[in-house]
Formats: sequence, C-alpha cells, structure tokens
Amino acid sequence: MFGQAAHSPSIFELTRQLGEDAERMVDFCIPCNPYFPTPEMFDELAANLESVLKFYPSDSAQIAGHLARVLGLNPATIAMSNGSTELITWMDHLWITSSMAVPIPTFGRWTDQSMETGKRVDMFLLPERAGFALDLDAYLEFIRARGSRVAVLCNPNNPDGGYLPRRDVLRFLDELTDLDLVVVDESFIDFMDAEQDGSVARDATIRPNAVVLKSLGKNFGLHGIRFGYLVANPALARKMAATLPKWNLNSLAETVVFMLRDHTEAYRASLARLSMDRYRMAMELSRLPELTVYPSQANFLLVKLADGIDGSELRDYLLGEHQVFVRECGNKLGMSSQFLRLVVRPEPDVDRLVTGIRRFTRARRTPERVLTVASLVSRNAS
Repeated sequence: MFGQAAHSPSIFELTRQLGEDAERMVDFCIPCNPYFPTPEMFDELAANLESVLKFYPSDSAQIAGHLARVLGLNPATIAMSNGSTELITWMDHLWITSSMAVPIPTFGRWTDQSMETGKRVDMFLLPERAGFALDLDAYLEFIRARGSRVAVLCNPNNPDGGYLPRRDVLRFLDELTDLDLVVVDESFIDFMDAEQDGSVARDATIRPNAVVLKSLGKNFGLHGIRFGYLVANPALARKMAATLPKWNLNSLAETVVFMLRDHTEAYRASLARLSMDRYRMAMELSRLPELTVYPSQANFLLVKLADGIDGSELRDYLLGEHQVFVRECGNKLGMSSQFLRLVVRPEPDVDRLVTGIRRFTRARRTPERVLTVASLVSRNAS
C-alpha cells in the first residue's frame, strides 16, 4: 500500500484511497493533540474563515512579536517559519558548513536535509538494548572524536519519546560552546511531565551558539497550518529572520497565534488529559504479549513487535480491516519494520487498536486466516 518515502502518506491521500471507509479511520500515525484546539476554538476559526482566506497576513515580525509576548520572551530572540522543517532547511544552508552529529533514530529531516546538500552527517546510534536511551557522555565523546561542527539533540526524541532532564541538556550546551551550532529540537516538549519545566529555550538566548526549535503545529494538533519557530540569542535569531521570506506565515497561523492568550488554560488542560491517556495506553499495550512498549515523554509510544511479526503487514491489515492508521518505522534510520510509533489517543480509539492487533496475531496462528490477511495486504499494495 505504501512506498518507501521517508514519511507516511497524508490524511488527504489516505481519504482518497479509502473512500467511504475514511470516515471511520482513527489516526495513530500523525502526532497530534486530540484535545486542542477545543471545539469552541474551531467554531471561532470557522466564523472568521472568510477573512482568513481573503486577506494577507501581517508580516512575520508582527506575528513573532505577539507570540513573544504570549511566551514571555524577547521578540528579538524569535524567528518564525512555515513549519519547523523550513527552519531545519535554512539552518543547514546558514550554519552547517561541513559536518553535523545527530543521534539516530530520530526525526528524518535532521539526517536527510544535510545529506541532500552534501554535508557529512555523523550518526550516533541509540542502542535498542538500552531502550534507545541517549547516553549523553558517550554522545559528547562521539562528537569530539568525529570532529562534528554542529550537534543536534531532540528532546523528547522522535520516534521513541526518550527524554533528557533539563540539567543534562544545559550541560550538553555548555560542553559544546566551541561548535558552530548546537540545536535542541523541542517540538514535543509540551507533552513532557517528568519535570515542571524542561525547556531550555530561555537559556539558549544567552548562549553564543545554541538554537531551540519549537513546533506549534505538533503541540496544538494543527499540522495543516505549518507553524514553527526558533529561539536563540538575538544575533542568531535576527540572521534567521532576515533569511526567511517576509510573509512566510499564512493568515490561519496568525489567527491561531492571536487566539492563544485567551485559551492557555484549555491548552494546559489538554496536556493533562493527554498525559493520562499516555499512561492508560501504555498499560493496555503492555498487556499484549506480542508488544514491547518503550517509556515515552511525548504524545506517542514506540512499540516493538515480537519476532516473526512484520510491521508493514500489521499496518496494512489494521488500515484495511479496522480503519486504524499506524506508523511503521522500517524506513527510519536505526530501526526496522518490527517497530511501530503509535500516537496517544483516547481510550475508545485504543480499544479499537488493541482489538485489531489481537485479531491479527490470532489470525497468524490460524492457517486459513493467514491466507486472508496475506490476500488483503496484496490487494492494498496493488
């Protein structure tokens, strides 16, 4: 059904493929916040849709200024973009001149972007035997041994949700002040509940070579508006802002930014609900003997399938038979098709996922049913 692209197909593409079945689809693939924006916020957006679509947005400097006030940051330390991937692309062009280090597995653009422009990418493998946990001292030694000029750290990491305490991330920044750039990708940090405040964004503003990447689209469940930003010292932020197009943000993104101040309590409540869902979902999945569930501080869980179970077959079965869409990780560097990344969702959706996995594994033990599943996968792939 799917090719070998680095990312899964869009919801729009799947809707066209599934036809009427798309109405029943439950998405465990695209990382989102199922509780935010609230229905009231969507009603407000819908009421303003005509103006949002008809008129030009403000320039990015004005939008960034308002976001800075909401976040309590100096506007001079923020640069806003049309999605965090735009920032990754321009970081590569502006600051990565020869080599960069990045742990794998991680978000694919951190490796792919620099390889596409001919840079050396030094990949530090996170060991499966350690649950993909990052050994910070070993990573620092690796960076020095390789002579990497840029270092990247995703916290929490994608796809495993691994998290480093804030004190360790600060030590990482301070150990590498001689590098050209040190990036901390905090796209999923709002979902973390291991400590009260894990972000190092404010700390980056007073360091010479540190950049923190943020993604409002991932946090707010609004991937469609393509909305990311970075936080850094004024010189770095100004250089990025000057490079980006003046009107690189759309009117929908601007509208959401100006709604944030009035909906911060609803956002905090959504994070608390998602944290409880993550705990319940991890417990439910852990009861399946065919799965190993890794601890996560993000809005997704990484699971490993038992030997003999192919993730691509399970993915196609769940979509075709149960209209459940999951992310199989066979095309992620450092992983195999035995791994799935499952977005945290409310309990009824998890029940449907668990039912599908149980039926798939039960079918594998019944020869006649195995042929049916194989036929389904073959049909979907055509």
